[in-house]
Amino acid sequence: MSILLLVTIELASEHLSRLAAAGFEIHYAPTASDRVKVVEHDGERIRAVLTNGSTGLNASAITALPKLDIICALGAGYENIDVSAAKARNITITHGPGTNDTSVADHAMALLMTIARGIVQSDAAARRGEWAASRQLRPMVSGKRLGILGLGNIGEQIARRGSAGFGMSVAYHSRTPRADSAWHYLPSPVTLAQWADFLVVATPGGAMTRHLVDDTVLNALGPEGFLINIARGSVVDTAALIDALKKGRIGGAALDVVEGEPNVPAELSAQENVIITPHIAGRSPEAAEATIKLVLDNLQAYFTGQPVLTPVR
Repeated sequence: MSILLLVTIELASEHLSRLAAAGFEIHYAPTASDRVKVVEHDGERIRAVLTNGSTGLNASAITALPKLDIICALGAGYENIDVSAAKARNITITHGPGTNDTSVADHAMALLMTIARGIVQSDAAARRGEWAASRQLRPMVSGKRLGILGLGNIGEQIARRGSAGFGMSVAYHSRTPRADSAWHYLPSPVTLAQWADFLVVATPGGAMTRHLVDDTVLNALGPEGFLINIARGSVVDTAALIDALKKGRIGGAALDVVEGEPNVPAELSAQENVIITPHIAGRSPEAAEATIKLVLDNLQAYFTGQPVLTPVR
């Protein structure tokens, strides 16, 4: 008999087909209403869930799936999966560290250069026929100071791109200094923001980092500093960011993630000194292939009695 797998996130049809070909009975429920229907009809048969850090799986959803054996997070994040509730039932949790790091780091640098050079704003002005008015002086990237908030795998790759590709000075802040790091450690987000021309947020999401970038950090970044967020929207205090953008207390922001996404606050999108992409930093063909392969490898390992490859401990 096939194993029932509940998929709670949007997934390409070819990836759904690969999961089905591997012997899983797929219940595709990318919306909340879809998930309610699936749980009502087949909740007692579901043995595996595929989700991600943003969508997660809370304690009540776990309780509603009495035969659940394994939860797989697509990508590195798992901040909205109730790990304690899962562990209380000995449910295995896996995630996908390293599968989209390169794609996210590339996108971070693209956002950084785009907001610094005013690419989106200049393109829009040129299309409106405002050629002369749009030819403003914009800051260079090369030789500037790059601050990385959260020096994990993605933060490290961003640091290397900035240093090797653009001759940037690099500093970082994490909960603890990394003994093996080539970059300069600063003791707080505020001191990092004070030092940086570009502050890139690359921390995990979750309660520990909620609103880590607040009004104090934004003030420290200053009117010539730029914020880039490719981590989680919850790390940045949205109200504080909107106020800083409106009043010119920072030079601008480039966001791939927004608190409360996919809903973008109207006040945020109205600001001309912000650019927003719809959480696509990790969405490349190469990253998508790596993430779905790791999910399949973890599922197949679990259901054949082998250790999973990337457990959440």
